Amino acid sequence: MTNAYTLPQKLVAEGLGTGLLLAAVVGSGIMAENLSAGNVSLALLENAIATGAVLVALILAFGPISGAHFNPAVTIAEAAQGGLRWRYVPGYMLAQSVGAIMGVFSAHLMFGQSLFQSSTHIRAGSAQLFSEFIATFGLLTVILGCSRAQASSTPFAVGAFITAAYWFTASTSFANPAVTLARTFTNTFAGIRTVDAPPFVVMQIAGAITATALFRWLAPKLPGSAKHAIFSAESRNVEITL
Repeated sequence: MTNAYTLPQKLVAEGLGTGLLLAAVVGSGIMAENLSAGNVSLALLENAIATGAVLVALILAFGPISGAHFNPAVTIAEAAQGGLRWRYVPGYMLAQSVGAIMGVFSAHLMFGQSLFQSSTHIRAGSAQLFSEFIATFGLLTVILGCSRAQASSTPFAVGAFITAAYWFTASTSFANPAVTLARTFTNTFAGIRTVDAPPFVVMQIAGAITATALFRWLAPKLPGSAKHAIFSAESRNVEITL
């Protein structure tokens, strides 16, 4: 059977999932700084592990409802493949952005910090911008590749890729416009200055478009069991739309 969830259910799932993702990203960054005694390498490791782990959990939890995009770049790529109706895209992107900001605020509340903050964390320069292109290109490559080969592995592949990309990219792999926007509202380990965010988003969209265009040629057809999917719960005969 096909995914029978309504659009409001999908949007709530996208907002809640993205919010929990940002609560984990920002919250684990705060905890890492508190516990690492100034050791930035250790703090980054802790932040990366928490982010990768929560991504796997959230994709498994919300995938059957909304596809668990949590990322406007993924939503656009999915719509371009015909896996999501274009008229749903604005709602998905709004839900993701609002959810992400609420997730940041939730992290601040959990750690007793000021609710409203503005980041002063500088993330600028050609190396970081190119890193965001590579990070988003790589993320979409993993999603598109897994959806064509072994869709049920995608949640784990996405979590693994993001964990690794924290370390092999100079930008620590935002790879997500909604995440980038939300992280301008936290002056913590995970923050980014507002002025640095728009170039990040441009490079993220460019990376997503490039990966999507590549897979239109490299592997143009999804297998029937994984059509329009990050992963498919074949044992339940559910088609999960990413």
